[in-house]
Amino acid sequence: MKVLIACEESQRVCIAFRERGHEAYSCDIQECSGGHPECHIQGDALLLINGKCRFTTTDGIIHEIDSQWDLLIAHPPCTYLSGAGNKYINIEKYGQKALDRLEKREQALEFFMKFCEADCDRICVENPVGYASHYRRPDQIIHPYFFAGSESDTENYQLKRTCLWLKNLPLLVYPDKLPKPEAHHIRPDGHKVYFVESIRNQKLRSKTFPGIAKAMAEQWGNLVSPIYRQLSFFDDM
Repeated sequence: MKVLIACEESQRVCIAFRERGHEAYSCDIQECSGGHPECHIQGDALLLINGKCRFTTTDGIIHEIDSQWDLLIAHPPCTYLSGAGNKYINIEKYGQKALDRLEKREQALEFFMKFCEADCDRICVENPVGYASHYRRPDQIIHPYFFAGSESDTENYQLKRTCLWLKNLPLLVYPDKLPKPEAHHIRPDGHKVYFVESIRNQKLRSKTFPGIAKAMAEQWGNLVSPIYRQLSFFDDM
């Protein structure tokens, strides 16, 4: 499959597909942190989402896609779409700052919709619970711990609602749910915090959990036979 993972600098989903023999590329305005510049495009993902395009990966190699992408997975920024910022949309209290945030929220939704409306037969757009549901309700809401191997799989055993808007893709299947993870701590206001990194680091919070990336590659990667040999992405590295 030819797969574009838009707005992904971590390359977790990209690498999961590459490991299974697919021609996958991550794309983001930031440099990749996944360590594989040979499959990362640094630039505007909207220029690529419809396929039939030419681009240069950050290792300087030129590539060309002569048709649609077989699969588009997008992670548009959630800064202004997440419900976490709703408390700041109070014009009486915050005045112009609230109006500015409202405008940025509409711009963020417009950007989100570009991926939903891309010329691609199979699409997944991911975002937290929030304003994107004004477009329509998500097809599926998952948590990382749904895809954890065990409670000791601390990298994946996390509670973090993730919404998926799908086009021509089946719902992700996961094994029997593990017990709901306990909160890392409780704030003075009584709010339970389950994902410890969300306290300070937005970039860490935005990374796709490995268990979810693996599930996407294993389940959606079987929809079209990959054109590359089924060897590990890292065999020749």
